Amino acid sequence: MKIALNAILISAGAIFLSNFASAQDPSSDPGNRVNLSATASVEVAQDWMTLSLGTTREGVDAPVVQTQLKAALEAALAVAKPAVSAEGMVLRTGNFSIYPRHGRDGKINGWQGSVEVTLEGKDFERITNTAGKVQTLTLNGVSFGLSPAARTGLEASLQAQAIDRFKAKAQAVATAFGFGGYQLLQVNVGAVDHAGGGPRPMVAMAARSAMSEAAVPAEAGRSQVALSVNGSVRLK
Repeated sequence: MKIALNAILISAGAIFLSNFASAQDPSSDPGNRVNLSATASVEVAQDWMTLSLGTTREGVDAPVVQTQLKAALEAALAVAKPAVSAEGMVLRTGNFSIYPRHGRDGKINGWQGSVEVTLEGKDFERITNTAGKVQTLTLNGVSFGLSPAARTGLEASLQAQAIDRFKAKAQAVATAFGFGGYQLLQVNVGAVDHAGGGPRPMVAMAARSAMSEAAVPAEAGRSQVALSVNGSVRLK
């Protein structure tokens, strides 16, 4: 009887302590909790170009197809590498793949392959001139965006603006509901993100010889860049 009574008292004490701890932790109290979000955005000039070059080959012999792709890639790199210049133009190889081609009977009747090279950076003229000189690959597409340095520079400014807007919104909501202020419970700060101005693909030119030694025509635009802050507050 005494053991059972002690167990009941201990259990009651544990419940009391648990409830007391919950009362001391605002995040565990759903009362007067409001979820909010705020965004800061700015329109900026795109200062980073990404230009993709590539080609395909096919044949009945996989090693022959591979050799042809390798030759096209090596020739392209020989032209492009001398133009590499820090952030001005970065060169990187992309997809290099060979896969079987099947006939109607389901059997392999040949091989197809593709190779890709990407030129990117801040020096648009250097990139387009280099692309125009590469004769073994054709233009797959071009897109514009922000350089890593530009993103970093924008992040601090947009973050401060978004946080100020979040705080102002939280206070406005508290006032509208008749409270004097608010207590921050949780907050998430996003990363700089494009709200528009995405990639603009360009059709590969069939007559490559027509643009021999000529710069690929391309022009950058502007991007809408945004950063969001979202979280929850407790009105008090």
